[in-house]
Amino acid sequence: MELPYLTSDCFSIGGRLKCELEDFQVEEIPAYLPCGWGEHLFAWIEKRDVSAEELVSTLSRQLHVGRREIGVAGLKDRRAVTRQFVSLPQRCLPAVHRLENDHIRVHSVARHRNKLKSGHLAGNRFSILVRDVVPDAFGAAQKIAAEICRVGAPNYYGRQRFGRDGQTLRCGLDLLTGRKQPHEIPKSRRRFLLRLALSAAQSQVFNHVLSDRVRDGLCHVVLEGDVVQLTGGHRTWCVHDATSEQPRLDRGELTLTGPMFGPRMIATAGQIQVREQRVLDSYGLDLASFERFRRLTPGARRSLLVRPGDLDVVQVAEGLRFQFHLPAGAYATTILREFQKLDPPQPERLEPETA
Repeated sequence: MELPYLTSDCFSIGGRLKCELEDFQVEEIPAYLPCGWGEHLFAWIEKRDVSAEELVSTLSRQLHVGRREIGVAGLKDRRAVTRQFVSLPQRCLPAVHRLENDHIRVHSVARHRNKLKSGHLAGNRFSILVRDVVPDAFGAAQKIAAEICRVGAPNYYGRQRFGRDGQTLRCGLDLLTGRKQPHEIPKSRRRFLLRLALSAAQSQVFNHVLSDRVRDGLCHVVLEGDVVQLTGGHRTWCVHDATSEQPRLDRGELTLTGPMFGPRMIATAGQIQVREQRVLDSYGLDLASFERFRRLTPGARRSLLVRPGDLDVVQVAEGLRFQFHLPAGAYATTILREFQKLDPPQPERLEPETA
């Protein structure tokens, strides 16, 4: 699916991502730090060219613990140098310090009272080098950065969310429509892939809804029936009077949201409900499709736009280096595509397997 840009088409930098492993660096911003006591270990781990699934598998095998006993707050790109917390049972302490190879390194270990679960992070900090940029890319990047800081960027899910050649997405859509059953996924990978595939399908529908809104110029317009969220908070509600809420959106007090369909998602109304239902129909889905997997697809609302924090662009000999941080769930590649404006996007040397 072609995803439209929000920033001006007049400026672009081109370039290539992930030419070298160190070009893409990610550091998790924890939601909280280990308290120093408790039944779990928080290991601060650096991984290099290792997928999220491979990291868990390696820890399980070498530390002799079940995969379900290992906790991570978020999935990180494979083709990158990433640093994040991983939680482990306390009995792993003697062995965890010996766990080190060319791809995985443990920097520190501390005790904590609870296991890490998905979503237990504040965001991620990025340092990304874009090579082989066009002439005068720095000037173009400065203009695009100013525009993104002013209006935001579409909060699309990155294409790595959908798997190599879209395989994960197709699996998720097949599961939701009943063309595929969970038992058809190999047992050794079923728990991980089932969740990932269903999330990929939800993400595709979200991207479709958002892309329609970008094309229609409605990313900064409150419509009757929209579900909005208090900026920086969790309170959400359905808009019944768009005229009164528009000034609050303009002041940055509110955020427009799009659907991650599921039984617990706050319902929209009016024309927004019609727009979102039209997208569902295009995939042969309805709300009952997500009810079948309600534990894995509970549903939520996701911000339509995202603004990177502390966005900085530096000109270096190899190209341009971007530094910024994003809230949990937002993708650095969707920020960079607004700068690169490559359609179709330049293929990466090795496609990451996870978000």
